[in-house]
Amino acid sequence: MRTLHKFHGGVHPPTHKLESTRSPITLAAMPSRLVIPLHQHVGNRAKPVVEVGAQVLKGQLIGRAEGRLSSAVHAPTSGTVLAIDMQQVAHPSGLPDLCITLKPDGKDQWIDHSGVDYTQTSHSDLRHLLRQAGVVGLGGAVFPSDLKAYAHKHKIHTLVLNGAECEPYITCDDMLMRERASDIVHGAEILRELLHAEEVLIGIEDNKPEAIAAMRQAVSGCAKCRMEVVSIPTLYPSGGAKQLIRILTGIEVAAGIRSTEKGVQCFNVATAYSTWRAIAHGEPLLSRIVTVTGNVANAQNFEVLLGTPVDELLAQAGCKADTDRYIMGGPMMGVQLPSNRVGITKATNCIIAASPALFPPPPPAMPCIRCTRCAQVCPAELQPQDLFWFAKSDNFGKAQEFHLFDCIECGACAYVCPSHIPLVNYYRYAKSEIWARERETEASEVARERHEYRLLRIEREKQEKAEKLAQKERATLAAKQASAQPSTSAVEPDDAAQQRIEAALARAREQAAASHPQNTDHLTPAQQAEIAAIDARRAQAHAAAAPQPNEDK
Repeated sequence: MRTLHKFHGGVHPPTHKLESTRSPITLAAMPSRLVIPLHQHVGNRAKPVVEVGAQVLKGQLIGRAEGRLSSAVHAPTSGTVLAIDMQQVAHPSGLPDLCITLKPDGKDQWIDHSGVDYTQTSHSDLRHLLRQAGVVGLGGAVFPSDLKAYAHKHKIHTLVLNGAECEPYITCDDMLMRERASDIVHGAEILRELLHAEEVLIGIEDNKPEAIAAMRQAVSGCAKCRMEVVSIPTLYPSGGAKQLIRILTGIEVAAGIRSTEKGVQCFNVATAYSTWRAIAHGEPLLSRIVTVTGNVANAQNFEVLLGTPVDELLAQAGCKADTDRYIMGGPMMGVQLPSNRVGITKATNCIIAASPALFPPPPPAMPCIRCTRCAQVCPAELQPQDLFWFAKSDNFGKAQEFHLFDCIECGACAYVCPSHIPLVNYYRYAKSEIWARERETEASEVARERHEYRLLRIEREKQEKAEKLAQKERATLAAKQASAQPSTSAVEPDDAAQQRIEAALARAREQAAASHPQNTDHLTPAQQAEIAAIDARRAQAHAAAAPQPNEDK
């Protein structure tokens, strides 16, 4: 008999589980259209790989995983792609996200697919198959399972399989364990093999005797499986990962510490089932079990194609006319849907049709009376009343000092508050404001770094330009100095130059005086008379050109 441990706090709200467990899991009818969000998981949105008008087959990849933290999205059935656009999705914000709208052709024709023998396949290939199949955590966190099934540097000695399903109204895991226990056990064995875990502990609340019996029978039929099915007390929120690990192993996962650092990893039973279908049969994650309950005529669990509009699913359960809102998840941690026309996602484990009679509006909040009931039931051992005051006064720094982000938003504090204060809403507000400010700070830091880099670049360019100009000026100056440099022969005193000029003139006069006209011998008297006449005219011309003594100067 395994020794069980206790976690701090917890509450016992009405379970409302019998309503949806009276009938087996039913295959939901084929919807008129499928609105498939490309962001159904933690991390980056999948990138569409099909075009409008394309004919696709069941299981065909329509959204490729983008980046390391992402997951693939596939066509849940065969049909035609009608649109790839922004549409409202199953999120309380009501904001749109990128979706692929698929019109089923009614043939439900599969792509060629087949599984592998996990005992003969490398671990890296198995994780790649999980990524390609779009397998994520189906307990609500929707974290990509291929990354979670990698131990990294930590030794994992215990794999915890979460079948507690502690929140009221939700019974999808209960029914899955009752009807498909063998596949869950096989999937758990694959996850144990990937993590090299020494044991597998399957925790199930004791208000699910049929599921406990089915899982124990499946485990007993697996001779090589090192698994144990453990019945734990019914107490909300025993299905929280840290709380379940504490109950089963006694290990306390402190704030800011991951369970893998303590040698423990936790998966949901539905995730183990999807792992087996992906590895052994080659089936991507195309559907999931969804509890449809609340203000409906026939509360039950459906196997629903991802992307099925909520209104068409509720119609199959007989949604009543006085339904005024729709809750995805349970009444403690669920969120109100912005519309009943959004598509079912991988995170959708339950749809509750709410009415004023079933969920009457809460009374007005009264002032806190410091009764400390919230602190007594908090499973994270926080001080909810102090966090409330800090969140209300926007003192987010103090809220973080009081470990705001250790709050799992289970709602136990608000459930027991006699003043009806919506405590979880204040915590969610504070967290969202802190995240927004961190994003702004990060964006400002990036902008500051870019601005500083720009200034450095401009200054560097100025320096480089100035250096080039300086080099050019130095080269020009050097060229001018070289051209202006006088030769040794050209540098002479003025007197020497004047003497050289006069000597040259004297030599010219001597040459003129020494020269005689040629061909003047043996002239005839007529030629001599002509020459004499020419000389006389030249003499007269010189005399006429010479200045007279009495002329004004």
